[in-house]
Amino acid sequence: MTTPNKTTITAEPGKLEVFISREFDAPRESVFRAFTEPQLIVQWLGPRDVTMTVERFDYKNGGSYRYLHRRGAHEYWFHGVIHEVLAPERIIQTFEFEGFPESGHVALETTKFEALPGDRTRILTQAIFQSVADRDSMMQAGAERGINQGHERLTELLEALKK
Repeated sequence: MTTPNKTTITAEPGKLEVFISREFDAPRESVFRAFTEPQLIVQWLGPRDVTMTVERFDYKNGGSYRYLHRRGAHEYWFHGVIHEVLAPERIIQTFEFEGFPESGHVALETTKFEALPGDRTRILTQAIFQSVADRDSMMQAGAERGINQGHERLTELLEALKK
């Protein structure tokens, strides 16, 4: 599906943060649902060539999640803690890729869901890493590809939910 909406990813050199922005042609409540319901998130999160399996998905204040992206024989595990879910406005959570040689490379993510005219939504995500090296490693590991393809898949899912 072709969409005029594009994902913007900003990672300034030497900074700890990544900013992600995208507009969707769907109401804020629908976009928020796609981020917080496991049967929906498995349909869009990540690149097109992975399948997602949810081990734990407890999207509430103090909850946690853990999921697997599988590409052929390769497995990529991710987990985090949910600090705040304020429907349909904001999610604050940690994010950790379990593929690093040691644990503790945790990012703090805040995603805001902004209602726009015409039943449209803008998401704004700020991810703060513990070091520039952590941030750069995540970007070099394909985060940008996964985010862009995931947002394309989310656009397709939101269109299908309208029908």
